Amino acid sequence: MTFRERTLRIFRHEPVENIVYQPRIEHWYNYNRRQGTLPAPYDRMELLEVYDHLGCSIRPYHYFNGCLKIEEHPDVRTEVRPTHDGHIAFTITPVGTLVTRVEVSELARHTVEYPVKTAADVDVLEWLLRNRRAWFDMELFRRQDELVGDRTAPMMYLPRVNMQRILIELVGWENALFMLADDRPLLERLVRIIDETDEIWLQVVLDCPIEIFNFGDNIDEYLLSPPLFEEFVLPVYQDRARRFRERGKFTHSHFDGNVKHLLKYLQVSGLDGFEALTPQPQGDLTIQEMKEALGGNLILLDGIPMTAFLPSTPYEEFERQTREIIETFSPNLILGISDEPSPVCDIERVRRAGEIMEEYAR
Repeated sequence: MTFRERTLRIFRHEPVENIVYQPRIEHWYNYNRRQGTLPAPYDRMELLEVYDHLGCSIRPYHYFNGCLKIEEHPDVRTEVRPTHDGHIAFTITPVGTLVTRVEVSELARHTVEYPVKTAADVDVLEWLLRNRRAWFDMELFRRQDELVGDRTAPMMYLPRVNMQRILIELVGWENALFMLADDRPLLERLVRIIDETDEIWLQVVLDCPIEIFNFGDNIDEYLLSPPLFEEFVLPVYQDRARRFRERGKFTHSHFDGNVKHLLKYLQVSGLDGFEALTPQPQGDLTIQEMKEALGGNLILLDGIPMTAFLPSTPYEEFERQTREIIETFSPNLILGISDEPSPVCDIERVRRAGEIMEEYAR
């Protein structure tokens, strides 16, 4: 079987001769390429060539995410002004302007001023979201599908759901807590606006040829408490998982960081799997807690903590953790690194994890 066939069969819970290994090395590759620190022979390779050299599959979000086109109203324009440490973006609409300030470093980008700060900003955002249109770029999909080939099955991650978009992209964690305490009706209105306007692009992806979708929500209980998850996010997961399943498609969500008190929701979420659940010592979960929460029906994507791939971690511990993940979660497993390998990881350990996986098949 190809990686593509195996990936689909794992989600369908059909027999496979081996699991699939998708280490998600994009951050490691892109950072070291910019810095000129890619080790040989990877310094002479394009990204797909590195994956082929490592003998592993890919998690192809960045190849297919662009197929979902979300276009603003023709009367909307964006102005970006550079700053000494990033940029300020002005989203200008007929009913007002939203302002976002971002700081950019070699490793990451951080929003330091969020676009929604007042009730008037909510009005502007509502106009913006309700006047968008969405469509699926089939020609781009065909080109990307041909490029990726049998390295994997096509996958796409979707815009964050209501509260996660509010906390991470629109309002920010601190201001969202003040909104929750001081003007809960405004927060609930913002949630309702997001849920309703998501329908503009949801129908597009329900009709598209991609079969596997990720809710790229970066769920962490320190950011999104269990009560907020249960009230706002869980009903959306349940509704969307049902609708995708009715169309023969599969869904999983990105849970990383600390999620111990959210594990009770996994089985009732309606989702087919969970990506990036992170065991100790990096996350707050034991392997046994992860296994009990996922049971025999939910798929784990990733699993090996990123810390196992750092040169400072004893090699024997890397081998032990890799084997424990494979033995505990196979065959409901798309093996990978929770969350992603660091730019300073030992890339030979990334390669070795795939060899260990193949040993089990033999």
